[in-house]
Amino acid sequence: MTPRRSPALRALVYRVFYRLPVPVRRRLVRLAVPKYIVGAVTLVRDSEAGGAGRLLLLRQPPGHSWTLPAGLLQRGEAPVVGAARELAEESGIRLSPDALRPAVPNAVVHAKGWVDVVFEASVPASRTELVVDGAEVFEAAWHPLDDLPRLSRATANLLGYYGIGPNAGQPGAEPGTGGPATTSGPETGDRGTAR
Repeated sequence: MTPRRSPALRALVYRVFYRLPVPVRRRLVRLAVPKYIVGAVTLVRDSEAGGAGRLLLLRQPPGHSWTLPAGLLQRGEAPVVGAARELAEESGIRLSPDALRPAVPNAVVHAKGWVDVVFEASVPASRTELVVDGAEVFEAAWHPLDDLPRLSRATANLLGYYGIGPNAGQPGAEPGTGGPATTSGPETGDRGTAR
């Protein structure tokens, strides 16, 4: 249990803090507060699919399971812009950031300081060409929501938040249990979000 500071001491600390130049205050805050790595993920559905629907998934190195279009944000990049950029880079689907809708929940905080900001989009699969580079992404394909292929653990956990896949409806599914769900995960060694 931490000792309580007196109101007078707290007031003094704040007075001193706010007298510091703004760059010094920013630096102190950056040193003192938790750090998060932020990735952007896009759930892309086939707007023409009937039944349960279809979802775009990617097979990336090492190629044993399927993931979502996603990646780390660049410095100063808005999450929706990063999601649109990663979607284009990994699948060839070029959408304006305005075409992406925030998913609910929009942000999923994982164990070990990882945050995924999640967006949704719908495109007609029959008129949407999927283009992959064969290095970062081996394959992009549409999969029926009621018959998904083998998903990476992080992807299965993330999709569970949206009522999709093997972890759907499991309260308290912890996306961090399979390592960070975003790019360059230190435990997974993956390049992209939701791996």
